[in-house]
Amino acid sequence: MEHLLKKPVESAVELLGLPSSLAGRHVHVFMSLVALVIVIFVSFLVWRRLRSPERNLLPDQRPTFANVAEITVSAILRLMDDVMGKGSASHLPLVAGLFIYIMICNTMSIIPGMQAPTENINTNLAMAGSVFVYYNYVGIKNQGLRKYLKHLAGPVIWLAPLMFAIELVSHIVRPVSLSVRLFGNMLGDHVVYTIFSDIAPFVIPVLFMIMAIFVSFIQAFVFVLLSMIYISLASKGPLEEN
Repeated sequence: MEHLLKKPVESAVELLGLPSSLAGRHVHVFMSLVALVIVIFVSFLVWRRLRSPERNLLPDQRPTFANVAEITVSAILRLMDDVMGKGSASHLPLVAGLFIYIMICNTMSIIPGMQAPTENINTNLAMAGSVFVYYNYVGIKNQGLRKYLKHLAGPVIWLAPLMFAIELVSHIVRPVSLSVRLFGNMLGDHVVYTIFSDIAPFVIPVLFMIMAIFVSFIQAFVFVLLSMIYISLASKGPLEEN
């Protein structure tokens, strides 16, 4: 299956006129697109469910799929309210989208022969870079460019150059930390799962598959939790004020 998945990538590389040697290293791009299609398809189904007359039914009378979708989004929104305070709903599309997308990407490694896009550092850097750009945009939008930069310089004027350099490094490290943490945990989990599946192909892989699902959830949760904290700090939310 892994060789079959490489063929669409090889065709795209050949069509773009890129070196054919690059095709073998870009399977994660194809798998990322597969995960994106799944997210869009599920979102469309949820949107149709929420617009249908069944939306007005009692929770126990609605289709299970609609209930699961509402519970998931409601749980994410409650977590955002706890971490970021009031007004956090404006960031729901990014936070919920990242969580669902990362969760789907992570669990793809459980399917034999498939590769989780999050096992590649480039995929994680793209998501972490999006969070980096977004929370800086929110900070500048809410505080203004001058006040945002002044906040990075610290309260003491004569320490401003040093504090600004330290804050700048800490902000640059944030997307790197998000990416490496997700990459290391998912790659390690997949390696362990593969090794034990080869050693004992019966029963044992089921246990590691359950563990892999748990690790996938935890890593997606940690990624979005840190993203929420960064957004809250940049926008001077309750987390910083307290």
